Amino acid sequence: MSQMPRFTGGWTPPGAPEVRVRTLVALALGALVLALSLQAWWVLTPGPAVRGGPRVVELPRDSRFLEIVTALDRAQVIRSPVAFGLLALLRGSMRSLKAGEYQIPQGASSLAVLRLLEGGQVLQHPVVFREGSSLAEVARLLEAEGLARAEDVARVARDALFLRQLDVRADSLEGYLFPDTYQLVKGMTAEEILARMVARLGERLTPGVLAAAETRGLSLHQLLTLASIIEKEAVERSEMPLISAVFWNRLRKDMPLQADPTVQYAVGRERQRLTRDDLVVDHPYNTYRRSGLPPGPIASPGLHAIQAAVNPAAVGYLYFVAIDDRRHKFSTTLADHNAAVARARLARAR
Repeated sequence: MSQMPRFTGGWTPPGAPEVRVRTLVALALGALVLALSLQAWWVLTPGPAVRGGPRVVELPRDSRFLEIVTALDRAQVIRSPVAFGLLALLRGSMRSLKAGEYQIPQGASSLAVLRLLEGGQVLQHPVVFREGSSLAEVARLLEAEGLARAEDVARVARDALFLRQLDVRADSLEGYLFPDTYQLVKGMTAEEILARMVARLGERLTPGVLAAAETRGLSLHQLLTLASIIEKEAVERSEMPLISAVFWNRLRKDMPLQADPTVQYAVGRERQRLTRDDLVVDHPYNTYRRSGLPPGPIASPGLHAIQAAVNPAAVGYLYFVAIDDRRHKFSTTLADHNAAVARARLARAR
């Protein structure tokens, strides 16, 4: 009796393995295309933090690539750290991204963020250092702007090695920091900021001014010293040559300059009214007790004060007194000066 053949395994239609492999490959390719499409969409769309407005992100100096990506992701200015990393890899910029403080514009995509970092387009902070600012005031302003610690600025400004590198022949940078508007960025060191300000002074001191100072027997240090006192005494620029003339006339006669700002500098009470005790303090910067110029500048003079220092007015004045918040009364004799002082006090008392 015949028997039906037995099959020990399941039946597989011809070509089934190939179909299954093609299906798996198609699914894998589809998933890859979907993933790449999703990553591309994330690259081209803004992160949550910049949809409604710009966002400032600070990337510390010497940050590595993964640290940069993590910081951007934490700040929510990119949609996907993976997409951002792949984009940087494709553009060959993974090792060339520049740290710093960036303002990410509203609606910026990951591609736009990457371009900012590739170009190092860091956020600029315009900082205005006004004429007559002292080193201490500059240090406090830099700290208030979040650009440097005041104690670091003060320390660097008195560092002997740093002063030699800048070719500044003084005990500090007092008077050598040119007052101007500077575009500064976070991450700059105190050395970099101060060096830029000293360089600006070198740019603004013309050969004509330096030649005029040499003709009058002034070194650069003495020029800045005299100019700083003129700067602190004057409010109206038109009076600077007159104030300069008073000081030059006193220097020729070996008379004390009797400049209040130098005493304020000596006792550490800048821009404050002095007492009688202040005027008699024994200090190298007290020009009521000592003749000649003080040891160094008391502030940063502007260009007008520097020019006035070497171009005093052709007058014989020896005295001046403030008659209001902006103007002074100039006198040649002590009697005229005392009368002007009395009138000024009477006017203030009214």
